[in-house]
Amino acid sequence: MNLPRTPGALCEEILSIALGDDVCIGEIVSPVVLECGPERPVHEAAALMSERRVSSVIVVEGGEAVGIWTERDALAVDMSDPAAFTRPLREVMSAPLRTVPASFRLHDLTVRFREEHVRHYLVVDDDGRRMGVVSQSDVVLNQGIEHYLKLRKVDSLVKGGLHAMPAAARLPEATARMRESGADAVVVDFGHEAEASASGRYGILTERDITRLVAQRVACGEVGDFASRPLIACTEQDSLYRVRALLAERHIRHVGVIGADGELCDLISFKDILSGMELAYVHELQHALHERDAALHTSRRNLYLAEKVIENSLEGVMVTDADVRIVSVNPAFTRLTGYAPEEVIGRNPSLLNSGRQSPAFYQRMWEELLESGKWQGEVWNRRKSGEVSPQLLHITAIHDEDGALTHYAALFTDISRLKENEARIRDLAYYDPLTGLPNRRLLEDRLQVELAHAARMRSRLAVMFVDLDRFKRINDSLGHGIGDRLLVEIASRLRACLREDDTVARMGGDEFLVILNNLAGPDEAAMTARRLVAALRRPVLIDEHELVVTTSLGISIYPDDSLDADTLIKNADVAMYRAKDEGRNSFQLYEPAMNARSLEHLAMETALHRALPRNELQLHYQPLVRIGGGGLEAVEALLRWNHPDLGLVSPADFIPLAEETGLIVPIGEWVLRCACEHHRNWREAGRPPLRMMVNISARQFRDEGFVAMVGSVLAETGMPPECLTLELTESMLMEGSERAIARLDQLRALGVGLAIDDFGTGYSSLAYLKRFPIDELKIDRLFVRGIDRNPRDAALVSAIVSLGHSLGLRVVAEGVETQAHLMVLHAQGCDLAQGFHFSRPLPWDEFVAVCCSGS
Repeated sequence: MNLPRTPGALCEEILSIALGDDVCIGEIVSPVVLECGPERPVHEAAALMSERRVSSVIVVEGGEAVGIWTERDALAVDMSDPAAFTRPLREVMSAPLRTVPASFRLHDLTVRFREEHVRHYLVVDDDGRRMGVVSQSDVVLNQGIEHYLKLRKVDSLVKGGLHAMPAAARLPEATARMRESGADAVVVDFGHEAEASASGRYGILTERDITRLVAQRVACGEVGDFASRPLIACTEQDSLYRVRALLAERHIRHVGVIGADGELCDLISFKDILSGMELAYVHELQHALHERDAALHTSRRNLYLAEKVIENSLEGVMVTDADVRIVSVNPAFTRLTGYAPEEVIGRNPSLLNSGRQSPAFYQRMWEELLESGKWQGEVWNRRKSGEVSPQLLHITAIHDEDGALTHYAALFTDISRLKENEARIRDLAYYDPLTGLPNRRLLEDRLQVELAHAARMRSRLAVMFVDLDRFKRINDSLGHGIGDRLLVEIASRLRACLREDDTVARMGGDEFLVILNNLAGPDEAAMTARRLVAALRRPVLIDEHELVVTTSLGISIYPDDSLDADTLIKNADVAMYRAKDEGRNSFQLYEPAMNARSLEHLAMETALHRALPRNELQLHYQPLVRIGGGGLEAVEALLRWNHPDLGLVSPADFIPLAEETGLIVPIGEWVLRCACEHHRNWREAGRPPLRMMVNISARQFRDEGFVAMVGSVLAETGMPPECLTLELTESMLMEGSERAIARLDQLRALGVGLAIDDFGTGYSSLAYLKRFPIDELKIDRLFVRGIDRNPRDAALVSAIVSLGHSLGLRVVAEGVETQAHLMVLHAQGCDLAQGFHFSRPLPWDEFVAVCCSGS
């Protein structure tokens, strides 16, 4: 490969780009410097640091910086000694203060951080004036190696051996551990009983927290009283790029690491990223550059090394002359574009343009390149084959010793796989698979951002809770397939009625949430609500069905109704229920009096307490049919509540309430006993063998007397254990999995069968699945719904069937609604099917009558 200029100089410039050599400390340092006099008490300095959210204070005397006191120094305060809080900074500061000039290069600073083992430098200009303080966090956030960060995973930094402190430990123990181990934070364990809470099991106590306690002169206490919760965490397989973004977005300096076993295994920080990866990466490149400078004494040696570096680079390299004609490319260029060197040399790089970027995009790129001498960004280029791919592109202008422009050097990397992975992860984590709308997780993130923006701009923001009226009737009467297609159309209409920068998300089922930002007042939100109600009221034609769906919509306004996201959503929900009470097909703005709805919740709870003794609970039964033979194999008992005033109450409304109040334990025993008694009637009538399947709730399963209760019911009803199958969910089994396995073994000792219900929607691992003593997998209806038209759904169901059979398990498909579903399942070898295609859930007498007439 023939280079147009001195190879050593060109290689140096290319490596300089990778190192971020053109970034000076003065460009990234914050101009805010917190200063105090040397006689200032420690607790007052700590208070100023906490208030300003900075990690250090510069001690100034007579206009000169004489020392520094940092959050790390706060660990040395003897919090048991009241006098320690009032000691002057002069006695506790670190001196002399280390400084760096503003012209210092970023990569040189990273090396100095590592070699001198400090965390802060005072930045001064050429006249020695104080400009700001630069920290390790600033280096991590500004080091221009995003593409490298994206390729490295968190597991490369995991050290293991994490020892969390119990929440009951004393504060001095925590400061002593941090001081002795050199750590800037400790993990606080609140115990297994805290895992299910919103705050989670783990919290964190940091140097910043200790500084705040010094400011408040807190002398003692338990670490659990001062730890921040929940501990934000990532997984070992996350990229360092995502972790760095998470630290920056959340304004935190530590994240926990969840290992492959689902347990917290480490705590990483900006310091770890800097010392464990970026410093190593930058140091290695810089070291290579220094070694090359020392070794290259002749131009021939320079040429050889430069050729090898560029030819063996995984990144494509293209060099043009000053008139932007290609003069040289490396082998990676040919691999990434498909063009041989002789096909492009002498031509303009525009032959790679895909047409996806507008002329204005390239105009801005060239303006920046001509102004600053460099440009970096993502572009879409076209390969010789015509295929379009995304690339991460770096361009730098190269000048000779006299400053005249001679060449442009471009380095690029194909990021197609990275884009695909990012899109796949984003879709799975943040978007509803049915409608393509943001899900609850993404909605909550966006709402926090919009609230922060509204606070800065002093503007209003509206949260709208949208609920479709009587949507369940459509699902029950026409099936979930029609219901899903209706939800897709509803989502499309919601998007069409909103501005581009508004957000609409699906919260689940038939519930949607809308965020309207930059509002002048509530009237503007009301106008949008009228438009939404009118748009959703228009008939929807699906197959031969013309469906009319109305909506109830509730609105809460920031800052009028609340300042925080959770309360705004709750208030919008309250207003939505008022709209339903007022006749539906309308909207309501939130008013404080609407919280009276909580009284309705209390009334339902009271009614549920009376439902069992008043014989308001019923069991309906749905058959499970052998695929292929079509014979009746089993029946599932499903709980219903026939309220004397409300009629049939949806299980989705009262079962969570029963779980919450603990009523599910006696109700669950009644369900099991009633199902076994009905089965006894079936046996006594001389009918064919039939398995009875009964759902078990999480609260029941955790109850200490559960196994004894099952044994008692079997004995009292004469139920053959082999005819009873208990259905449990994946999430139930994964909660305290060792205890769950022990309880399953106890149930198997009774002789009953065990099935995992709604398989595929939980989080169980195959390792645990192998250990669970189960007989049956029930595939969730979510996967069955589209198997006749969606190859991915069909592939998932086929994989679950194969997995179940490989483990010696029966496999049941739930939600079978059409003959097409049944045909696909039969081809895949599924054992049993259940769904509306065979029968809706029926009261026992009707179920028996249908079965007998069918036989």
